[in-house]
Amino acid sequence: MDTIPEENYSPKWSGDRPEAPRLADEREILTSTLDWHRRTFELKCQGLTPEQMAERAVGPSTMSLHGLLRHLTGVERWWFRIQFAGEDVPMLYYSDERPEQDFEDTGGDVEAAWVAWHEECERSRAIVAKATLDDTGRTHGSGEPFSLRWLLTHHIAEYARHDGHADLLRESIDGKTGH
Repeated sequence: MDTIPEENYSPKWSGDRPEAPRLADEREILTSTLDWHRRTFELKCQGLTPEQMAERAVGPSTMSLHGLLRHLTGVERWWFRIQFAGEDVPMLYYSDERPEQDFEDTGGDVEAAWVAWHEECERSRAIVAKATLDDTGRTHGSGEPFSLRWLLTHHIAEYARHDGHADLLRESIDGKTGH
């Protein structure tokens, strides 16, 4: 079984994650904390084979690390590109007919999923770089406005929650803990 090559992980980081600054402006703390959580997820998956990434190690849940990767890729696109920036791009790993396909359909290429995640994270970073914390997006359906500040906080919570899931999955797969 081949493991996912190290070069398919973010080239911006090697080894551990850079800590978010404890003394900085609000924007830097929010964006650094979000990147810390993104990197945490990445580290929890590092060195696993595609088969291990697809393992549903905590039954009866359909959750796997590959499914979480696909889910987080879709979440990046949904919130930053579609909801905040108003881009007209298709959803990833979701349809009204199959709303849980990010977790249910993990037979695809893990390397392609990592590439898609990296691309969506970079696109999210570019959107954030061009906006102020008070700029707003609108939720689909209700049209309720939200600020970039709220979106960054919401996304930090999203990743933190899924980093915890990744902890349990990784430990169940090969006993590794940490990061």
